[in-house]
Amino acid sequence: MRSAASRWAAAAARRRTGSDEIDTEAPEPAIVADLRTAGCVFAEEEARLLTGAAHTPAELAAMVDRRIGGLPLEQVLGWARFCGLRIAVEPGVFVPRARTELLVGEAAALTRRGAVVLDLCCGSGAVGAALAAAGKRVELHAVDVDPVAVRCARRNLAAAGGRALEGDLYEPLPATLRGRVDVLVANAPYVPTSAIGLMPREARDYEPRAALDGGADGLDVQRRIVAAAPAWLAPDGHLLIETSSGGAAQSAEAFVRAGLRPRVARSEDLDATVVIGARVA
Repeated sequence: MRSAASRWAAAAARRRTGSDEIDTEAPEPAIVADLRTAGCVFAEEEARLLTGAAHTPAELAAMVDRRIGGLPLEQVLGWARFCGLRIAVEPGVFVPRARTELLVGEAAALTRRGAVVLDLCCGSGAVGAALAAAGKRVELHAVDVDPVAVRCARRNLAAAGGRALEGDLYEPLPATLRGRVDVLVANAPYVPTSAIGLMPREARDYEPRAALDGGADGLDVQRRIVAAAPAWLAPDGHLLIETSSGGAAQSAEAFVRAGLRPRVARSEDLDATVVIGARVA
């Protein structure tokens, strides 16, 4: 069987009018069919996005083949749509989810102009970039253990003057940030180890395990973040962590043990849960 690339190249050759331009308004039916056969639920929309991103038929063919092979659409395109922004995403980097927009919304409501914002487990830096784009000038710091993610985050945070550091949670941060962080956000891994195999192939095969696996109960990394947070938070600072609906109660208990007063925000539309903790006066 010919690959999607060869089938598309042949179809493109039949449609070309002497140039290498692609008809972005009407993606080849063969592309839509191949994407649908590969299990892409929104095949027509994906075909439009891929067609719009490619500069030549050959490039489009290669992109379609990568997508059919299982690579997440966002990693094929090189960007993900998040909070109305285009976030640069490289292969192997965690793709920001729509549900994380709840974390951004809750954090934005607590962020004042000039606030010090810290994004742990930042991945591509999507959360920090969205907070910076909310119109409030902030001092933005981000940390991730994955060097590829940090490279992406530096690209995405450059316009806001944000700083992305490579390391394990608080370890690479300057000591001068202690006691100064107004808003600390984290989309730490919260999938239990035993459930990783149940995740969609796109996630388990093409995103870093460290961005997904939260340990036996999904809360290993969260507990570490929460336990150390009070030392970094300003007196009126807040910690916000995305979690699962099933793990929210345990996450909130960790907040209490750390001396933080928790509340839980939930969006059924986004299927998202965020635990927010404030310093206890």
